[in-house]
Amino acid sequence: MVCVEQKGLIIVHTGDGKGKTTAALGLAVRAWGDGLRVLILQFIKGGWKYGELDTIEKLKAIDGRIELRQCGKGFTRRDGNEHRQEHAAAAAEAMVQARKELASGDWDLIIFDEINYAVKFGLIDIAEVLLLLDDRPENVHVVLTGRDARPELIEKADLVTEMKLVRHPFQKGVKAQKGIEF
Repeated sequence: MVCVEQKGLIIVHTGDGKGKTTAALGLAVRAWGDGLRVLILQFIKGGWKYGELDTIEKLKAIDGRIELRQCGKGFTRRDGNEHRQEHAAAAAEAMVQARKELASGDWDLIIFDEINYAVKFGLIDIAEVLLLLDDRPENVHVVLTGRDARPELIEKADLVTEMKLVRHPFQKGVKAQKGIEF
């Protein structure tokens, strides 16, 4: 077997457990620390303030090699959400940004946070995501997060991690904790 020194990897974080975005952001910080240029596009999140937003902004202020863009309109569902068109339009615009940024040569790692939810909820088609990955420069690493990653995506990925829920404080009536879950 011949080992390849440098190759852009397709990485998927999926599963019903917590930690998919957190793992991707940890990878982003590692990559930034090693000199890589990192872009995070969040397909669903938007409008809320999370601790990671402040952290990424502080790192960006140092040298501009990391950026996080909230492209979504917030949480949505597959069923008859009255704002479905807004969510679909935001997801479509996020895909336009994703294509543009992948082709730009400006980034070494791009994270498509919660893109699996956008597919699951029918906001974008899995075929679009697979084409996006096919068309990416081979040296760019891509991370895709969210529950219920489609089998086609899992097959295409170089690395897949499934977060498994074993226990969650919500099961005991404990609300999400600032700084831990958001």
